[in-house]
Amino acid sequence: MADTEDKAKAPKSDKAPKADRAPKPDKGEQPKQAQKGDKVLVLSGRDKGRSGEVIEVRPDEGRALVRGINMVKRHQRQTAQQEGGIISKESPIHLSNIALADPKDPKKPTRVGFKFVGEGEERGKVRFAKRSGVEIDG
Repeated sequence: MADTEDKAKAPKSDKAPKADRAPKPDKGEQPKQAQKGDKVLVLSGRDKGRSGEVIEVRPDEGRALVRGINMVKRHQRQTAQQEGGIISKESPIHLSNIALADPKDPKKPTRVGFKFVGEGEERGKVRFAKRSGVEIDG
């Protein structure tokens, strides 16, 4: 019986408690997988398979607003400028649940790659579709 008590008291991990750990370093600006104006496909959720245009990206939240996707009903109070009632509006969707639509075949999702184009002063970073290899913005 003493053996089982010793096992129960033994620490499960050698890690320090979360409060004692150093904070993770800031990663800086994340690469822009989806940008305003991009055509995207929804990979999961209640709108799976639908497509829309990105209206706004919120990189600090890891979410994006997509036109016509993830619609919710909101009760709006009447004001002097706006009529009251129940309105439908877009709610942000997580970036992991959307994928860029391939420029060659808009019904297929693609991952985004980055490459450098040009030489010297003209050199610039552009996004390209990994499925077809087509440059997205350039």
